[in-house]
Amino acid sequence: MKKRFIAVLMCVAMVSLLFAGCGKNSKESKDVSATGGAAKEESGGDAATSKKIKEFTAFFDRQGSEINKDNEIQQIIAEKIGAKCKETWLTGQTGEEAVGMLIASGEYPDFIDWTPELQDAGALVAIDEYLDKYPNIKNFWSDVQWNSLKQKDGHIYSIPQFGKINQKAMDTQQNGEAFWIQTRVLKWANYPKIETLDELFKLLEDYYKANPAMADGSSVIPFEVLDYDWYYFCLENPPQFLDGWPNNGRCIVDPSTYLVTDYNTTDTAKRYFKKLNEEYNKGIIDPEFMTMNHDQFLEKVSSGRVLCMVEQHWDFQTAEDSIKSQKLEGCTYVPLGITIDKGMKEMYYTTGESTVLSGGLSITKSCKDVEGALQFVNDLLDPEISTLRSWGVKDADYNVGSDGLFTRTQEMRDNAVNAEYKASHLCTYSYFPNYGGMNPDGKNAATPDTQPNEFFAGLRPEVQECLTAYGAKTYVGMLDYNEIDCMKEPWYPIYSFVGEMTTATPGGLAWEKMDQVKKEQLPQVVIAGNFDSAWDTYQKAYNKAKPEDFLKEVQEAVYHRIELVTGKDVRPAGK
Repeated sequence: MKKRFIAVLMCVAMVSLLFAGCGKNSKESKDVSATGGAAKEESGGDAATSKKIKEFTAFFDRQGSEINKDNEIQQIIAEKIGAKCKETWLTGQTGEEAVGMLIASGEYPDFIDWTPELQDAGALVAIDEYLDKYPNIKNFWSDVQWNSLKQKDGHIYSIPQFGKINQKAMDTQQNGEAFWIQTRVLKWANYPKIETLDELFKLLEDYYKANPAMADGSSVIPFEVLDYDWYYFCLENPPQFLDGWPNNGRCIVDPSTYLVTDYNTTDTAKRYFKKLNEEYNKGIIDPEFMTMNHDQFLEKVSSGRVLCMVEQHWDFQTAEDSIKSQKLEGCTYVPLGITIDKGMKEMYYTTGESTVLSGGLSITKSCKDVEGALQFVNDLLDPEISTLRSWGVKDADYNVGSDGLFTRTQEMRDNAVNAEYKASHLCTYSYFPNYGGMNPDGKNAATPDTQPNEFFAGLRPEVQECLTAYGAKTYVGMLDYNEIDCMKEPWYPIYSFVGEMTTATPGGLAWEKMDQVKKEQLPQVVIAGNFDSAWDTYQKAYNKAKPEDFLKEVQEAVYHRIELVTGKDVRPAGK
């Protein structure tokens, strides 16, 4: 116990040193000059000409890639708006641990991702009274959406960063979850139609038998499972997709009845984990899946050894960029919308802006210049800066045609996935608010990946061949199209409510216990010698967590969200 206490004190001290003076950085100004040819050109002046640049700090409780101190586009943006931000990410600990240590230290960065724990600790600054001063932020969400962010005290403490669609959706990528499979596997089998779990694993078994190793002699991993920290959703939530439902994260919500059900106890859940158990005992699933961390998972994906996995594309994008940079033939992934049985409509891909929001980017009480921090966010949403963040520098990262459309050369595309180039040149400020859909100019897509003419041209030849074989032009075309109208179905996605639950309520306490049981028991179910016995043990432990308390509170949240947006009470009579 004494050793643990000392270790915690050391961690708190380290956090304090890391973020001590965050507020000072945001208030004190430094002379920062634009450096490098691109920066000199974009800043419109000599590199010796400098401005007073405010410096902010941000911490995000997830893995991310830090950029170089002298990153070119960050410097360009700083010269244009008079501010910059040093972003830091998780290293060697869980998000819960990192946030807990920040709370214990009482020292915070200027910006941080909202969590219930930070809210309860009084670590965040209310921003609603400032919004009218910053039109780019105020107009980023509608009044209804801003109202949905109010906490119990009536104030708003966060700015959701993602999901804002400018003008219209331009999705070409499946950024969310799917069964991702390498193109070489599908090509080897002459591009078969793969609809079910059984068909998928039969293909993986056959391919692995014929192709057990990479060109360098390293062994192929037919199916990988990410089971680390909160990323264990890759293991536990596929049953909802397999039954044809969209990603609500923690439960199923029937759009016709609004009733909430539990995907952890369905027949499909049992069939899925039984299949994983069979495949693990056949040697198809990575035997190290229980012990590897997130970085080790990404390393394996980057090596090209992993044939298939369930994942959110945004999480392994950097690994796939590495595959492209290494030019590993046939190792790029495409999504499959697998269901438990044939003939089912799947809902892996959904689009539509959420009406009811939660979480997002927060400013902490350690920030000494709250208005300067909000001005920084406001300026990042200016059209010119948005384009710099998403597309880069004109003539260096993209070209502009006589028709005003943005295009890239192959060299530009290669640079965009090169880790060294990204660290030294690109600056997306990815966890600050930004638009999807259309670029502010109304002609181009918000990002190169969603630009129709650029997307297909930028794909590796084997991916172009694969999509063409399935009659698709985009990754979205590989899946059923399911546009959820979030005004009519404002409960979606309900995981945004679950993310705000705390142990202060019976449902929140049940959720924490359910979460712990799944983290402990599901890996054991997968590796068990006797599946039925392991499944029964898991279900008994799961039911002791009182999931009915959790489902009751989520059900009420669904009804509340519908009433909040539509004014209709859809609760059954007598409820």
